[in-house]
Amino acid sequence: MRLTGTDRGRLLLVLALATAVAVFTATVPLLRDWFDLRVYHGAVDAWIHHGGSVYDYRVPGTEYGFTYPPFAAVSMLPMALLALHAAIAVGLVLNLAATAFVLHVLAGERLRRHGWFGLAVTVCLLALLEPVRDTFSFGQVNLVLLALVLGDAWLLSTGRARWAGVGIGLAAAIKLTPAIFIVLLLLAGRRRAAGTAVGVAAAATALAAWVMPDASRFYWTEAVWDTTRIGRLDYVSNQSLQGVLARLADPAEPSRAAWALAALVVLGVWVWRARRALAADDVLGAFALTGLAACLLSPITWVHHLVWLLPSLAILFGEGLRRRRLLWIAGGLYVLLCSSVVWLWFDDASGIDGFVGSNTYVWITLGLLLGLPVGQARLNRPPWKRRTSDTAPAPSPAAPARVPASASQSAEASSPVVTAGTAAGPAVDTRRGGSSEPTGSTRPAAPKPQSSSERASSYTVNPPPA
Repeated sequence: MRLTGTDRGRLLLVLALATAVAVFTATVPLLRDWFDLRVYHGAVDAWIHHGGSVYDYRVPGTEYGFTYPPFAAVSMLPMALLALHAAIAVGLVLNLAATAFVLHVLAGERLRRHGWFGLAVTVCLLALLEPVRDTFSFGQVNLVLLALVLGDAWLLSTGRARWAGVGIGLAAAIKLTPAIFIVLLLLAGRRRAAGTAVGVAAAATALAAWVMPDASRFYWTEAVWDTTRIGRLDYVSNQSLQGVLARLADPAEPSRAAWALAALVVLGVWVWRARRALAADDVLGAFALTGLAACLLSPITWVHHLVWLLPSLAILFGEGLRRRRLLWIAGGLYVLLCSSVVWLWFDDASGIDGFVGSNTYVWITLGLLLGLPVGQARLNRPPWKRRTSDTAPAPSPAAPARVPASASQSAEASSPVVTAGTAAGPAVDTRRGGSSEPTGSTRPAAPKPQSSSERASSYTVNPPPA
């Protein structure tokens, strides 16, 4: 009998895997000491208890401080009531809850079929992904933002569209990057949800302006345009198009024209592929593509921001269960995203090897944007919007319909396909919650908060001498 054929064997396998994950996490990537959460807590404490501005605060011994929009600080006000270690504990709980919801949306049906064993293995594998483990160990908000966005997708796909847009609006008010999902709502013809998202984001921003007028004025007139407050564009953790160009141009400034051209190409590809996904009612595919585009187009995409790739990986692994070649590709990308490979070029990203290796995560994101299998039938795929052909006309009460025997036999033969959800017919209701749709930052502590080996997964450190 195979090892995993019994509950005892499965338990032993999970314990071994969990031990390996714990050892890997403690020794290879090293902990980031909740540096970002220390920034949040310190900025809010300076504002509430010492009358300072959240944008003037700096982590002691560093020049790194708060860089989010003002509403992010307002939403973090409860931190003013907590000591640092209590705030860290609450942050961990929030990230765990967000991760649980993301897993439910992306793979809930599949995980339920495999029970506790499948869930335990998935959690262990997820913990190894560099963007996920960095989000936890920095005390970042990325998984919470992803959960907010996916919450809107879940509402739309399950017929609860009344409140759709609230999550995207809140996420966009906390960080600017999720605002691209409002454009996706417009592409999908969900004008009400898009209007709700814009309204919520505007209301949250107005609330922040009322609570902290001076800080809001400073952010929207100065700080939002100053990327140097966030970090160096050429820093190896910046896995965006801008990061690629900055490392190529280093020590000179990257070409703005080249970035604009590359951004237009990415936007065009995203709109083309997202519209095809939406035309096939593939909401998960549309959200996944949007997350990829957001990572590429943002001026700075630290490694921990790449949690927006999780929906794409969920699609790839899901398709890989039916197509062996895709499973190998998904496994290879997963290993790369666990490996921290870009840090091999922490000190020097010059040369061909530096161009290829230091931008590994960018190439993965680009490859997924171009080749992710979207717009295809998937089990229990929730619809983004109903088409006229998806709804059967009401039966006429005048007389019962007569169906020929041959037609009845044909319908019976096709019923397993309809039940499985791989084809949408007039009587199919695909609104059950199965797969779903997916869809910063400060800087490191002094001198290098991410690790003792001079790596930083999300921020900046003093560059080595040229």
